[in-house]
Amino acid sequence: MKLKDIATEPKLVKIVLDDNEVIEQFGDSLEFWTWDRQPITNFIKLANIDNNNMEQVMDIVRKLVLDDDGSEILTEKSVLPNKIMMIVIQKVVEGLGK
Repeated sequence: MKLKDIATEPKLVKIVLDDNEVIEQFGDSLEFWTWDRQPITNFIKLANIDNNNMEQVMDIVRKLVLDDDGSEILTEKSVLPNKIMMIVIQKVVEGLGK
């Protein structure tokens, strides 16, 4: 197989937060989208992030947490509750490892 055969444009994939804690707090599951593949620059940035520097973490997470049209959900004016943000970060990082 040729390498070019597996190179495709990224596609949006839905991630559903449906654990008991989320459903108990919001009465329903929560969903967001991210790209099924990321540019290598995002991987490099994540690998070099100082986990104590939340500003760096959030700069990357903002680019990965999207609406169903590919728009960034998290902005300076639009933030998630801390508990949900931690779950979102965990789901995004899990997806990057696949």
